Amino acid sequence: MKAWAKTFPKNKSVKFLADGSAKYTHALGLELDLSEKGLGTRSRRFALLVDDLKVKAANVESSGDFTISSADDILKSL
Repeated sequence: MKAWAKTFPKNKSVKFLADGSAKYTHALGLELDLSEKGLGTRSRRFALLVDDLKVKAANVESSGDFTISSADDILKSL
């Protein structure tokens, strides 16, 4: 996340947050157990629009798709 954030040096609005232990992902109910494939607990693909700590939009992909969680899709929620 730190490297990704560095690619946007003028950014003042977006916070880049990592969830290495998947605690936040688990609290949201968006964990994906890939232990059988040797990958452990992962996060489903999703994008959140959060304003003042309130989730305004939650675009959660189903089964590995990439159709509603892109930056363009979440920007439509603004």
